[in-house]
Amino acid sequence: NTYKVHKSDGMIGISKTAVEISLGLIGVMALFMGLMAIAEKAGGIRFLSRIIGPFFNKLFPGVPKNHPSVGHMMMNFSANLLGLDNAATPFGLKAMQSLQELNPSDTVASDAQVMFLALHASGLTLIPVSIIAIRSSMGASDPTDIFIPCMIATFVATMTSMLIVSFKQKINIFQKTILTWVLGISIFLGLFVTFLVSLEKTVLQNFSSTLSNALILSIFAVIVMVAGLYKKIDVFDSFIDGAKDGFHVAVKIIPYLVGILAAISLLRTSGVFEIVMDGFRFVFSSLPDTRFVDGLPTAMIKPLSGSGARGMMVDAMTSFGPDSFAGKLSGVLQGTSDTTFYVVAVYFGAVGIKNTRYAIGAMLLADLAGIITSILLAYLFFG
Repeated sequence: NTYKVHKSDGMIGISKTAVEISLGLIGVMALFMGLMAIAEKAGGIRFLSRIIGPFFNKLFPGVPKNHPSVGHMMMNFSANLLGLDNAATPFGLKAMQSLQELNPSDTVASDAQVMFLALHASGLTLIPVSIIAIRSSMGASDPTDIFIPCMIATFVATMTSMLIVSFKQKINIFQKTILTWVLGISIFLGLFVTFLVSLEKTVLQNFSSTLSNALILSIFAVIVMVAGLYKKIDVFDSFIDGAKDGFHVAVKIIPYLVGILAAISLLRTSGVFEIVMDGFRFVFSSLPDTRFVDGLPTAMIKPLSGSGARGMMVDAMTSFGPDSFAGKLSGVLQGTSDTTFYVVAVYFGAVGIKNTRYAIGAMLLADLAGIITSILLAYLFFG
């Protein structure tokens, strides 16, 4: 049985593995965070905010156009889009505080707060930095191969969030600005996926890998050129500042990774995990292919704990290999949604909101849409 991979003394071994993984992250995280810091100083986030602004203004009809919360929300979404988790959180908390100023209730979430948090938690990300870094540290042959599936799945989750909350708030999604954005991106992704389906499996994997690397390289090249040539920013100093943050982030996750991997090791060696996974296999036994079940633990834990889901993803890659179907699927699942219950606790807790209305339900439905899409895309891209 694949799940009986740890010996009874696996706790010590898995703790060593957790530290090795975290140390292996330092180089890649420093690289990505350094480049992201250049983008931030070059005004990349502000540029994205100006582009996305008209679309989000329609989704928040109760918020005045010049209200500070609009800027904070744009910065939050833009930081998420670029994978700047450290920057996204403070911007998000500022946005919630600004929206609370417009909220007539001290304890009940406003429409704008629910919409903002549902969109934030759906985790729309252009570059899944941490997942690529972990795949690289674990020896994946192509760490960026989850880039395009992540991008498509997270878009589906975000659209699901938007549609559910818009329906509840009676926002007309057929407004010209909203339709232009949604249909434009949907048509592009639809045509893109149609093209990918027409390719043979081997050609598809090579094309996906090449395109992913080319896109990431192009984004970085544009960031450095704009920052250095146009904005006259000291690119090297900016890179060093960001790289330092990357180092701290990689080291900071060591205790969390040790704790969660040790807990998973206990579950596996005790047989509890095996029983749960066999239960899932039984439920899905009528399906022709049940390989996706091996990646489900990441999706199950993600709404509760980001570090827990990261641990499950690492565990799947350790048990089956980073280039296995389960290893790749767990990476896509990790990048598809945010930690719903954690986000609700932190963001609503920061402004003293106790009644979150339908926020959790909308966010969990978006998570489910993202999970289903991730599984379908994993079969499409990884066979």
